[in-house]
Amino acid sequence: MTNRRNLVIGMAALPLATLVTGALGPVFAQTEAALDGDTLTTSDGDLIIHPVSHASLLLGWKDQVIYVDPVGGAAAYDGLPNATAILITHGHGDHFDIPTLEAIAGSAPIITTKEVLDKLPQALKANAKPLANGDKGTLVDIPVEAIPAQNTTADRMQYHPPGVGNGYLLTFGDKIVYVAGDTEPTPEMLALKNIAVAFLPMNLPYTMTPEQAAAAVNTFKPAVVYPYHYKGSDPQTFKAAVGPDTEVRLRKWYPAGA
Repeated sequence: MTNRRNLVIGMAALPLATLVTGALGPVFAQTEAALDGDTLTTSDGDLIIHPVSHASLLLGWKDQVIYVDPVGGAAAYDGLPNATAILITHGHGDHFDIPTLEAIAGSAPIITTKEVLDKLPQALKANAKPLANGDKGTLVDIPVEAIPAQNTTADRMQYHPPGVGNGYLLTFGDKIVYVAGDTEPTPEMLALKNIAVAFLPMNLPYTMTPEQAAAAVNTFKPAVVYPYHYKGSDPQTFKAAVGPDTEVRLRKWYPAGA
């Protein structure tokens, strides 16, 4: 079993001075931005994991900063590095917001779904590529695979029907990160192997219960899991039900009163 202590090393901050010393210089040289968060040690440099809110997060690796499901307007990203790539799981408003994208995307490449691609204005569509469930591609030279993100419980199917939304597997060096999007446990999720970090949603009626999410984690056993997209659910219930093979990371995904 992988030693989790060698996998994620606490909290880290990469200030501008650190970023500019490497290949990040051209991206950040004109900003005062810094990216902080948890550090995932990979065979090809550290990955910084920075939660933003609800289902939005940033992944910083080498000279890239990937925005995942960015919403909330430009103000939500003040003080953060500019996006060099964007990943969108599906078209619901808590994952996809055109004004936010228009404010922050610039010329960053976008990987998304056919549903979202069809809704993008032309300026953003020119930089976007859709992946269907099962497709593989690259995003700024990072391997990406799309897997199903959907409901499986009969009375929830209308929220996320099959074949529309994506979860994503991103490979950073020797580590795989799984961003589930909005989903219940699917055969593809439960069959995953060697996942270093997983982000799993849990809120009814749209995704999973904490118990469903914990049962899924106990099946595919990621080394580290972050519950996210959990408004209205208790992440402590999830944490208590996760077995010893996985470390649960609870982070502040919701501002006070949100």
